[in-house]
Amino acid sequence: MAIKGYNDPYLNLDLVAANAVRQITVDGATVTVQIELGYPAAGFRDALATVLRERIEALDGVSRANIAIRSAVVSHSVQQGVKPLPNIKNIIAVGSGKGGVGKSTVAVNLALALQAEGATVGILDADIYGPSQPHMLGIHARPDSRDGKSMEPLVNHGIQSMSIGYLIDEETPMIWRGPMVTQALEQLLKETKWRDLDYLIVDLPPGTGDTQLTLAQKIPVSGAVIVTTPQDIALIDARKALKMFEKVSVPVLGVVENMSTHICSACGHEEHIFGSGGGQQMAAQYNVSFLGALPLDITIRENSDNGHPSVIADPDGAIAGIYRDIARKVAARLSLQGKDYTAKFPNIVIQNT
Repeated sequence: MAIKGYNDPYLNLDLVAANAVRQITVDGATVTVQIELGYPAAGFRDALATVLRERIEALDGVSRANIAIRSAVVSHSVQQGVKPLPNIKNIIAVGSGKGGVGKSTVAVNLALALQAEGATVGILDADIYGPSQPHMLGIHARPDSRDGKSMEPLVNHGIQSMSIGYLIDEETPMIWRGPMVTQALEQLLKETKWRDLDYLIVDLPPGTGDTQLTLAQKIPVSGAVIVTTPQDIALIDARKALKMFEKVSVPVLGVVENMSTHICSACGHEEHIFGSGGGQQMAAQYNVSFLGALPLDITIRENSDNGHPSVIADPDGAIAGIYRDIARKVAARLSLQGKDYTAKFPNIVIQNT
């Protein structure tokens, strides 16, 4: 009961119901518990162990509790008829439906936060017309091709990445029609030699057009995150993005409200410049998780422009803490989705004999 009575704040379930308890052994007055979480939780593991230890040691007859916690990220199911990709366990799309809400900044910090929590992470910049991840990641190089057929992802800050921005000059406009854009997106994803990723974050362009349709129909997506501001105009398009994912059977893991509030760096006055509570209301309206709110803070913009996003630039700061909390929620929500068992089944070949 000591374990069952505790609800994991990221799973919103007790650890028994979440099938996270792997083993309990009792040796006299000593109890040893092994917990396996389905999401990376390096920043939460010690706090969880402390809570469980205190609850178990409060039981009659128990003098000591040993708590061992590990994380094991597995592959989760994707859209029907779409095959998972090798070396990528889970693809998470980050969309907004509207430009200018800070989606790319959230996407790169989400990737870095998952990596800080202990996962192996990559990011694919799916915005062919306006790639921004090369600048945000501080990468100014071209990918190598060791076999002449595929590209090696570029790595910085511990995450693997690929973008059309690595292949063209920064000031060269992409004057392409829709079919060329969707073909380029598929090539960037499938011709990159991703290395054993737990998560691949796909930074989508704004809107619900060709790129998003390609993602939904041809790319195995395990879940999606919607980024919005509290402003009514942004929420209109965010709702469209959410409904698009629902129609193509991609689970929406939750909503992130960006630019939620502004605190004046000179006087400390807090002001809701774009309104308040819009993201929370949207999440409640569509019965999805509200993942968190981020402030309108000049350091977020400065860090992204300098190629050192907030999770890297100030890893112990309040903003990095918010991103890491969001990352744990995203991964925990995904861990509750159906698992993909295709790799466990053998290929069946029928031959005439």
